[in-house]
Amino acid sequence: MTSKNSTIDQTLIRQLALLLTETDLTEIEVEHEDLRIRVARNVTVAPAAYQVAAPVAPVAVASAPAAPVEVSLAGHPGVVPSPMVGTAYRSAEPGAKTFIEIGDTVREGQTLLIVEAMKTMNQIPSPRSGVVKAIMVEDGQPVEYGEPLLIIE
Repeated sequence: MTSKNSTIDQTLIRQLALLLTETDLTEIEVEHEDLRIRVARNVTVAPAAYQVAAPVAPVAVASAPAAPVEVSLAGHPGVVPSPMVGTAYRSAEPGAKTFIEIGDTVREGQTLLIVEAMKTMNQIPSPRSGVVKAIMVEDGQPVEYGEPLLIIE
């Protein structure tokens, strides 16, 4: 890569990172001829009772042999992942009491939250009994399949 291309690539990466911030996107990828640039940021909401390190600045990867560094809770033994793509809701309806809070004791099968997918409200049951240690989603937040929703220990 020539120094002129390097300057263009850095400028493009900065512009894409700014676009992520302005639009609240978490990832964007651009491909043109032999150049491929992916800019991603990992936004993790961590409650004060359970600290999770999360990068604040966007992570940029160009011409991808190396993968971006991301904080992953998927390996945590108490994580409850989203079983589907949709929108997470912490209560049955707007203004209603939330199903759970940090510190609550839950039993297996108890409804933890709802994920709306294709206009269907799907109750997400607790896979085990325990204490809610962290809730990683906000009410009305879009979620992906396998994304950590909360931690029960």
